[in-house]
Amino acid sequence: MHNPDLVARPPNVARGSTTGPPPPSFTVLNPADGEIIDWLPEADAEDARLAVERAAAAFADWSGLSARERSACLYRWAALLRAEQQPLAEQLSAEQGKPLAEALGEIEYSASYLQWFAEEAPRIYGDTIPAPDRSKRIMVTKQPVGVVAAITPWNFPMAMLARKAGAALAAGCTFVGKPAHETPLSALALQRLALQAGIPAGVFELVTGSDSAAIGEVLTQHPLIAKFSFTGSTRVGRLLAAQCSSTVKRVSLELGGNAPFIVFADADIEAALDGLMLAKFRNAGQTCVCANRVLVQAEIYDEFAERLRQRMMDLQVGPLIHERAAVAVRQLVADALFVGARQLWPPADHADGLGRGNRVTPTLLADVTNSMAVAQSEIFGPVVPLISFTGEAEAIRLANDTEYGLASYLYTRDSARLWRVADALQFGMVGMNDAAISNAAAPFGGMKQSGYGREGSRYGLDDYLEIKYLSMGGL
Repeated sequence: MHNPDLVARPPNVARGSTTGPPPPSFTVLNPADGEIIDWLPEADAEDARLAVERAAAAFADWSGLSARERSACLYRWAALLRAEQQPLAEQLSAEQGKPLAEALGEIEYSASYLQWFAEEAPRIYGDTIPAPDRSKRIMVTKQPVGVVAAITPWNFPMAMLARKAGAALAAGCTFVGKPAHETPLSALALQRLALQAGIPAGVFELVTGSDSAAIGEVLTQHPLIAKFSFTGSTRVGRLLAAQCSSTVKRVSLELGGNAPFIVFADADIEAALDGLMLAKFRNAGQTCVCANRVLVQAEIYDEFAERLRQRMMDLQVGPLIHERAAVAVRQLVADALFVGARQLWPPADHADGLGRGNRVTPTLLADVTNSMAVAQSEIFGPVVPLISFTGEAEAIRLANDTEYGLASYLYTRDSARLWRVADALQFGMVGMNDAAISNAAAPFGGMKQSGYGREGSRYGLDDYLEIKYLSMGGL
């Protein structure tokens, strides 16, 4: 249940009311039942500009703190998330639709990134380089880039914001975030806890509103923004990157995915099924690293398909974010069936068919080819397309036959094959007999049209830092 006291309202946002909207406003809906959770006043381009100016004004003081002082704030921030994990998860579940157990996991995941970057803040090291002659010294220092802007998606409304803001603030940057208008409440709760943790006003700014184009234009083109970060679709990422070019901003993009999940005949089938259920159905398939195409070697294809069907028979998943998303997923299934795929689950007489409203019945498709739309699109729903392959070379070719390059997975007991295939896969992340690949210690990001830049790990600070070369002569 939504608790309005969980969120902090930035200057452009007064507390919402479920009894009626303040003008102008937008609604936050519960995807499970369509009920209004909250009303929030609409931010516009002017609100975005003011947020950028506040972040710019706060930059000198925040970047002037010692790394240890910034680190202490981030540690407190992470601890506050953990202390309020249950109510924060209940609110996240209400606005996003994921089950409470998954929402609890997202709060912990968010806190883990804040803690990680709290640990990394004091480790932003410089360097010395041997000079060409004895009269000089060459030193390298790292400094925060300045004000950072970010636009984050609805599927992980707290985690995507926390892992960007954690890195930015650890580096000494200030931050302006635009959360998805479908899920702003978790972002506002994160801001409230930032203030409680001692992070000064202006350091972590939010702009909440449904006019994404107008707000995005400010965040990508404002001259006071030094770096822009975006997680979302490849189509939108291209547009935002182009807008950033007018002011030559540093940009990082975490975009769409089309993850292959490769199962070789010598794999531990039970382990592969366990991994697939996790990688495919978490958040009802609405994750960018979701297993999108399941490539199974021909020798075990029928056995694997039947064992997967048995697992899916009693599977329950939450709603998709809205009905438009569900309609798009059901259309992908219909298109696949029209061009030759077979529906292994649900049966034709299933009571709910492929689902109604914004709910999609977990669906298993066989005889899928890699050229079908369901195999070339990011499904973002609980649909499993099974594709057969004969050998290692074909598996690699099929896996790489996509414009995306975010995550991939492979299961085999052959350790030599494990490394050969992992090296050949054109993806930024490879799960090798492992479906739980995302964690704060690892660099999250993709290749090809899945974007560039990395989040998490020690590499996650690089995009928020400038390298400055200092040359001292006359020695």
